[in-house]
Amino acid sequence: MKKLAIKTLMVFSFSLISLGLFADPPGMPGGHGTDGDAPPGGGAPIGAGIGIMVALGAAYGGFRMKNNEE
Repeated sequence: MKKLAIKTLMVFSFSLISLGLFADPPGMPGGHGTDGDAPPGGGAPIGAGIGIMVALGAAYGGFRMKNNEE
């Protein structure tokens, strides 16, 4: 029980500490986007890549769980 309380306290404290580490990115330099530059972020599609990564991670996790049961 004591180990569980210590682990829970550590996870909670590290989570609370990390909240202060989020910061806004620096502002764009003057004149950005006015002379035909690409939109912020480059317009790169990342939705399909994230979906593929999640599917591969789920497949790998299922594979590992199946192998651990035997």
